[in-house]
Amino acid sequence: MSLSEITFKCPLCKAIQVRAFEHAHQRDYFGCDVCRLVFLAPEQWLGFEDEIARYEAHENDPTDAGYRDFLSRVADPLVQLLQLGDMGLDYGSGPGPTLSLMLEEKGFPTANYDPVFAPDKTVLRRSYDFITCTETVEHFFYPEKEFDGFHHVLRPGGWLAVMTEVWSEDLALLDWSYARDPTHVCFYHVETMMWLAEHYGWQMQSPHRNVFLFQQQ
Repeated sequence: MSLSEITFKCPLCKAIQVRAFEHAHQRDYFGCDVCRLVFLAPEQWLGFEDEIARYEAHENDPTDAGYRDFLSRVADPLVQLLQLGDMGLDYGSGPGPTLSLMLEEKGFPTANYDPVFAPDKTVLRRSYDFITCTETVEHFFYPEKEFDGFHHVLRPGGWLAVMTEVWSEDLALLDWSYARDPTHVCFYHVETMMWLAEHYGWQMQSPHRNVFLFQQQ
């Protein structure tokens, strides 16, 4: 069976209008014509042990000024929208939780969740005034399930802050460093973010080219 003959439902919007998108980095990607998500063929996902090894190689140091500056793209505009004392969740906090520390320093208590490094799922049964998800949504095997979860635990008026690099029509995956990471299995277009906002009834703003803030209604 050729690549063009393989069919999938979109893992985000479940549309069947999915087509072969690009073969790059020895991997096959598909594109959804409804929500514009680009995603890796599921049979080419990394095995669990290989995936964990890639994550453990990340050097997320809470004392690294450069890393904190990078995360400030999310933290700075987000805190302008919050009330002092609002409680949040950093989803996908990684091996060196840093954003949660930055937010707590500013007066916003923040719990951590990471399926590998902070896997306590009890935090997912609480409700929050805000959720941060930085450099994480591109790792989602089942993005519909993940975003449904955010929608469920966000309080009315709460904020979901997403940071991820987005693809555009003038960008070939073969030339895009973001696509070289085999743990990056979903790539979002600006129109994908707009689809998310419409689907969940969120209000969206984008203070940076790769930062999207969604408000629960």
